[in-house]
Amino acid sequence: MEVHKKITIGVCVMEKKVFSAPMGQILDRLQAFGEFEVIHFGDKVILEDPIEKWPICDCLIAFYSSGYPLEKAESYATLRKPFLVNELEPQHLLHDRRKVYEQLEKYGIPVPRYALVNREVPYQELDYFVEEEDFVEVHGNRFWKPFVEKPVHGDDHSIMIYYPSSAGGGMKELFRKVGNRSSEFHPDVRRVRREGSYIYEEFMPTGGTDVKVYTVGPEYAHAEARKSPVVDGVVMRNPDGKEVRYPVLLTPNEKQMAREVCIAFRQAVCGFDLLRCEGRSYVCDVNGWSFVKNSYKYYDDAACVLRKMFLEAKAPHLSSTIPPILPWKVNEPVQPTEGLTRQGSGLGTFGQSEELRCVIAVMRHGDRTPKQKVKLKVTEEKLLNLMLKYNGGRPRAETKLKSAVQLQDLLDATRILVPRSRPGRESDSEAEDFEHAEKLRQVKAVLEEGGHFSGIYRKVQLKPLKWVKVTKSTGDEEERPVEALMVLKYGGVLTHAGRKQAEELGRYFRNNMYPGEGTGLLRLHSTYRHDLKIYSSDEGRVQMSAAAFAKGLLDLEGQLTPILVSLVSKDSSMLDGLDNASIEMEEAKARLNEIIKSGSKMIHSNGSSDCPWMADGVGLPPNASELLPKLVKLTKKVTEQVRQLAKDEDEDLAETNPYHVIPPYDQAKALGKTNIDVDRIAAGLPCGSEGFLLMYARWRKLERDLYNERKERFDITQIPDVYDSCKYDLLHNAHLNLEGLDVLFKVAQLLADGVIPNEYGINPKQKLKIGSKIARRLLGKLLIDLRNTREEAISVAELKSSQDQVSKSTKTEKEDKDYPPKLFIKADDTRRSSTTSDISMDQDDDDDKETQYRLDPKYANVKTPERHVRTRLYFTSESHIHSLMNVLRYCNLDESLQGEDSLVCHSALERLYKTKELDYMSYIVLRMFENTAVDLEDRKRFRIELTFSRGADLSPLEKNDSEASSLHQEHTLPIMGPERLQEVGSYLTLEKMEKMIRPFAMPAEDFPPPSTPAGFTGYFAKSASVLERLVNLWPFHKNANSNGK
Repeated sequence: MEVHKKITIGVCVMEKKVFSAPMGQILDRLQAFGEFEVIHFGDKVILEDPIEKWPICDCLIAFYSSGYPLEKAESYATLRKPFLVNELEPQHLLHDRRKVYEQLEKYGIPVPRYALVNREVPYQELDYFVEEEDFVEVHGNRFWKPFVEKPVHGDDHSIMIYYPSSAGGGMKELFRKVGNRSSEFHPDVRRVRREGSYIYEEFMPTGGTDVKVYTVGPEYAHAEARKSPVVDGVVMRNPDGKEVRYPVLLTPNEKQMAREVCIAFRQAVCGFDLLRCEGRSYVCDVNGWSFVKNSYKYYDDAACVLRKMFLEAKAPHLSSTIPPILPWKVNEPVQPTEGLTRQGSGLGTFGQSEELRCVIAVMRHGDRTPKQKVKLKVTEEKLLNLMLKYNGGRPRAETKLKSAVQLQDLLDATRILVPRSRPGRESDSEAEDFEHAEKLRQVKAVLEEGGHFSGIYRKVQLKPLKWVKVTKSTGDEEERPVEALMVLKYGGVLTHAGRKQAEELGRYFRNNMYPGEGTGLLRLHSTYRHDLKIYSSDEGRVQMSAAAFAKGLLDLEGQLTPILVSLVSKDSSMLDGLDNASIEMEEAKARLNEIIKSGSKMIHSNGSSDCPWMADGVGLPPNASELLPKLVKLTKKVTEQVRQLAKDEDEDLAETNPYHVIPPYDQAKALGKTNIDVDRIAAGLPCGSEGFLLMYARWRKLERDLYNERKERFDITQIPDVYDSCKYDLLHNAHLNLEGLDVLFKVAQLLADGVIPNEYGINPKQKLKIGSKIARRLLGKLLIDLRNTREEAISVAELKSSQDQVSKSTKTEKEDKDYPPKLFIKADDTRRSSTTSDISMDQDDDDDKETQYRLDPKYANVKTPERHVRTRLYFTSESHIHSLMNVLRYCNLDESLQGEDSLVCHSALERLYKTKELDYMSYIVLRMFENTAVDLEDRKRFRIELTFSRGADLSPLEKNDSEASSLHQEHTLPIMGPERLQEVGSYLTLEKMEKMIRPFAMPAEDFPPPSTPAGFTGYFAKSASVLERLVNLWPFHKNANSNGK
């Protein structure tokens, strides 16, 4: 047998790179084959010797790193013509992000939407570049915040993300890892950089993970997911201090992209970054030569692929078949495995064959400041002109002012209009002027609070009321508004306590809702086996509660703005608004008014002793009509004390500069706080950003609206607001020692506990009707979530059984090498082409927003790679929690479901009847378990478990013990634990759940595509019906999620 001359492999690379662990591992494996000789050039040769003296070799590994003479290496390659693993000339492209994007586009590889801003000199003014508060525009191409700003030089890693003012504003800087940080948030930076040339691109919400792809030749790609630096910038490290990354499967489309990146840049060994956003993938960076760290399986693969490459280039006559036992396999260290326990259900065990499949929670936001509004009629020219400026000059159109620029304009106008001194009261008309000036002063105070504007919390509406015709200089007539109604809505801000509550509840969920996991939820999440989506209504307090909860759930750090933008989707049509039930709610309020007025005992028309909740107006105190005058009297007493405090403050103000006595309260900084402003409290000021002037305005308005003295009429709709203010001041302003506040709280609580639940229906039937109208879309979405989970679980089970059968038949090592088993893509990819052409496939693919990204079981060091949990979190307000709960407990009262038992057991109905309030952070949880021990068709395969929590526990406000006083110092109420809605041991099947809810839920096919306002592309998902159609069309997608949410 002839002895073949060994093939020489030249390693012409800076020594720092040669001695990296992966390089060493791979070169050692190549040498172990016995067919290659590896020659290291070394830094001295590379930098000092002329190329003629460089060693001669058959194949060359050469790539740029800092200090590397790329041109010199190119000359050597031209002289000696070795086989190049990575070609040298295209490596110049990698230094310039503009050229990288240009090359990607040339090869049809998707990149994020972007635009270039090129400056010859720093700070050069460019006529094509416009920067506004919430967007930049390049050559007319507009990028709404959040957007990304990248320096054009590939070696400059300082990348910035700018956030919209509606999410709190600010900027996040991403950089190369320093210790355990990879990014830093700057809440005050709002303007973009101008000192160089930059690429601006659309921010892609990827759900907090980045994917790094490593190719070895165009046919092989390995991918890993890591936590994205955009979330909180803390690098997750394992016990050895290495960054935690998890191998993931690439979709067929992404494999094609990897192949094309390889070819486009002529780099066989090439790393690049993928962004997976709403079912599509985009390349956002190409790095050139890079290897995977700490994966023995990858080192084996890479060595085998490179060997094949070298042999085909230099010794095609040799067989490149891989030997049955790899030469270095003899004594490989065993990789440690981390134990992951299997999962029984937490509450009421049904044996160990149950797996948690789905957690759905609907939650109310955390503790907030009282919601308020000021209404005043304005005739001032300045304000009317402002209205015309922002409504496009249409005299009859109303205007909403929400952005910082608009609110600043309004503040400037009101500052000029507010009289410096206060006149004494004289006649009636002067009293009205005084009243008007007071309201303007209040508007000014609200606009000034907060240091700068973050548009989440204040909005102003201007509605024209009267017009006159004026003749223009041209002789034409035009209308001009002369009077408008100004409505300023403010307050309702999530407090430091609300953020803390939400974060702690997230932590509680992490440790208790995923039994048998411990920190496993984080591991599930980062291994792509936890499919998490978080939805929030449009309200700032709800969005911030969602972000704070996500921070606790996923153990994140730092500010809420980046978390909000990365992980929370807004869906106001599902989680906001009561419009569709307003008529019924008005009826309920009118009936409630009658019941209170008549002072009669409850009308037990249809209640019974064992079902007391069936009566009308249940929960109202029998002496409600006597409590109302008491409520008014106590409210007056508190208001008078706050008036004194405000008067003292005002006199102090009058003696000094009218602005900035108290250092302005900075809302942006407050957004990140979960602790109290101790200095304000110590100085005897109200908690948070409220001054005494605004605190007085709040109480004075309540006192006025609650009882109209001229008409001698009580307004019961004000009761919840009085209760709200009492609760807020008892918790946050106890240090002001307002006398009688605790008594007022008890009276207001008695009344509010009766009024609030009855506003959503005076009896169970009306509660069901109103609830199903308000929560119709949300209920439809919950059913879609459950159905998708079931379909996916069944697909996985079928796939598993078919794989078990396949693995019984033998497979050759070669097949195993080239065709990794495609977990979660049914059968194989060949069935695609038969249904539609590739081009239309790709366009349709746009609609499948919930592509299932998965862990790669071959490389993953995980015991149960096919385990997969779906979590859906919906953050909303009190109305939706009440509505959902009313449908769950009373759905069996509907005509179509006569004779069915309620979803909620009798003892839970009793507990709910006694639960007067669903307070801040109250929640309803549906967990779905799969019993893998019974047949797929068995209706007991899927079990639903319902729990709820009443939210914040008010007992510390009602008691005076040591626990209460410590909570008073923290200003935070604890959240009540979950309570069961079913009997222990009962079995609610998915089938029964669907049957009971379907009559009240929006059908899946009716989910219309949500409208996408400008600047929010990428935040909203697409319609379900389109996806339904696509899923039925492609057999291999059966297991992917069929709904666009």
